[in-house]
Amino acid sequence: MSNRNWTFQTKLLHNDHKFDPVTGGVSVPIQHASTFHQTNFDEYGKFDYSRSGNPTRDALEQAIADLEGGTRGFAFSSGMAAISTAFLLLSKDDHVLVQEDVYGGTYRMITEVLSRFGIEHTFVNMTDLHEVASNIRPNTKVIYMETPSNPLLKITDIEGVTKLAKANNCLTFLDNTFMTPALQRPLDLGVDVVLHSATKFLAGHSDVLAGLAAVKDEELGQKIYKLQNSFGAVLGVQDAWLVLRGLKTLHVRIEQSSNSAMDLANYLETHPAVEAVYYPGLSYHPGHAVHHYQTNGHGAVLSFRLADEEAVKTFVNNVEIPVFAVSLGAVESILSYPARMSHAAMPKEEREKRGITDGLLRMSVGLENCEDLIEDFKQALNKLSPRKTFQKIQ
Repeated sequence: MSNRNWTFQTKLLHNDHKFDPVTGGVSVPIQHASTFHQTNFDEYGKFDYSRSGNPTRDALEQAIADLEGGTRGFAFSSGMAAISTAFLLLSKDDHVLVQEDVYGGTYRMITEVLSRFGIEHTFVNMTDLHEVASNIRPNTKVIYMETPSNPLLKITDIEGVTKLAKANNCLTFLDNTFMTPALQRPLDLGVDVVLHSATKFLAGHSDVLAGLAAVKDEELGQKIYKLQNSFGAVLGVQDAWLVLRGLKTLHVRIEQSSNSAMDLANYLETHPAVEAVYYPGLSYHPGHAVHHYQTNGHGAVLSFRLADEEAVKTFVNNVEIPVFAVSLGAVESILSYPARMSHAAMPKEEREKRGITDGLLRMSVGLENCEDLIEDFKQALNKLSPRKTFQKIQ
């Protein structure tokens, strides 16, 4: 496009794939071909086999690279496929430093799969830069971040970690699923590989499974492309088209959902049955100032703690608006129970060590009227016994 200085909101709609150059259709064509005819015996065209490249997937990969401020993007069959392929940059005897309350699927990949191939790992509290620095080894090759983390919304100083990584010749990976490039651009803060479960906010409608990655360094991009082509966990064209369609409304969706999440968090901290609220928009949330510095908003995900599993069960059985389900980032609000859903792969003792108690619930706020959500939460919470004290997370 002729103008690359447009705002993020405008670039979601106007890019190199604004319309089909052949027909003028205002939608990216879905190219189902698995193989492509080569008209020149000596020189092959851009596409030859769809695992290696496909026009529809290419449009999405260009889109995420542009939105993240990178040079190259990659589309995978799921968020875990994206994460797993990035981890293939590691080799036997390498070491990876990982956020301690990382997503359960990532925890499983690191502890049960990478460990089988002789790749070592250490979980650290990444909100503490001294702890990060103290655990970097001579063989540390990757520092893996989630910020805000899942599900306690812990905040990592992205620039602080990337400076430590560069000083020790490490790559940095960051899962940007919660924030999306609408609210946080890790590549601009020095991160090497940004990762997404595009199933969530980017697609936004609970109807597609997808993963995305983006890089700024072209040489690193070529390495990841070779891994993507070799591993083969690429995104199908119909799903790529659904993510592209979802991206068009990302800005308005995440803006409204984030505003509602702030209102809901403010309400929850006043209710006598709620013991704690975890949300970066609250002024007392640990890392609030850092988060404010490195993002453009607080996001649409929050967590809150009730007394115990019995309280969670009572609340879930009485709340009406949110669906009770795995996942997040959709037009409908999604209420999740990390202990049995997102972090079920993590042993109970490891969950509790990280603060993921049996009373913790995670809420991804959708596009419902916020007053309706609050009233719904109120009637469900009123079925519970009052808390003893409210804990402002320090």
